[in-house]
Amino acid sequence: MATASHLCYHDVITQRELRNNSGAIMRALDRGETVVLTRNGVPVGELRPWARRRFVPADTVLAAFQGAPTVDAAQFRSDVDALLDPAIPARE
Repeated sequence: MATASHLCYHDVITQRELRNNSGAIMRALDRGETVVLTRNGVPVGELRPWARRRFVPADTVLAAFQGAPTVDAAQFRSDVDALLDPAIPARE
């Protein structure tokens, strides 16, 4: 185990270390590190940084789809209906 002041990717920590070093573990997560949590030597979870959403400007999205083919809504619906099981009741 790395020291509490510096955890590394794929560090394995115990339940007790999580309790005692929560501040250092939170800082490691802030740095983008991932930590595996064990209880009695058995892995029970993984702590990893939250994936933050990135804003993509509308003009960038439009440019990405500029060369995409036009979708015929009626044909798309027909294709979907052909693939789905009609025995499954629709949600209301």
